[in-house]
Amino acid sequence: MADISATMVKQLRDRTGAGMMDCKNALVETGGDEEKALEIIQKKGLAKVAKKAGAIATEGAIHSYIHAGARIGVLVEVNCQTDFVARGPDFKGFVEDVCLQIASMSPLFTRREDVPPEAIEKQKALYKGQMDEEDQKSGKKRPEQAIGKILDGKLAKWLSESCLVEQVSVRDNDKSIQQISDELSAKIGEKISVRRFVRFELGEGVEKQKKDLAAEVAETLKGS
Repeated sequence: MADISATMVKQLRDRTGAGMMDCKNALVETGGDEEKALEIIQKKGLAKVAKKAGAIATEGAIHSYIHAGARIGVLVEVNCQTDFVARGPDFKGFVEDVCLQIASMSPLFTRREDVPPEAIEKQKALYKGQMDEEDQKSGKKRPEQAIGKILDGKLAKWLSESCLVEQVSVRDNDKSIQQISDELSAKIGEKISVRRFVRFELGEGVEKQKKDLAAEVAETLKGS
């Protein structure tokens, strides 16, 4: 059996946040191979996350974020299970990254369960209309079976781009927000959940008036 030193255990604990005994056992199991021990701890941690899926998370934070230039603002609620975790740097960092994600990528919903059926039907109708137009231009009608598969693919892509937790993180291009949340849950041992958010953009929804400068000057001169 490989000699597992306290330094090796500490290094693995610093990387994973797991308990000392969990780190030592993982190193013993892998003969001192830190990378393989890391994989074991991550797998066990994610298994614990799955068990915690039904847990109630009512602590956490409501956090506000104003993007540079004060043109975009975000308000988000992220939940955990204890106020101790809510005060920790890992949780606070995750909340800040979620705000940055919302500001940068403009998600429409938090997760798929939040998407209203009418929004999905509207999107389907939009894609179907686009495909009908393409068929008319090409003069070729696609088979109904092919249309169904294409619609499903387009809708799946729209959902992954529109739902916050499915979006690819702007901080880590290899992971989604949900994957990062799950990894944090595995590390700290509590359920982490992005509950809701609102995003404001300056002038959003307001139709800006188009001014005819020449007409405006003429009107001013007329009245003088």
